[in-house]
Amino acid sequence: MLKLKDLHTEYITDEKGKKKSVIIPVEDFYELMADIEDLAIVAERRDEPVIPHQDLLKDLKKNGLL
Repeated sequence: MLKLKDLHTEYITDEKGKKKSVIIPVEDFYELMADIEDLAIVAERRDEPVIPHQDLLKDLKKNGLL
């Protein structure tokens, strides 16, 4: 996950020097978009039931998947 301090940002300012827009490298943009998509998936799934890791391993072994 990108941290704000790690972004290579450039700013577009108005005539008074107030920041209006941000320019970031395309690679950083795509990484940020991937992070946003991941967070959206987590938010959508937050109410789904969870199972303990050990139970998952047992099920996978039982079904021959592990």
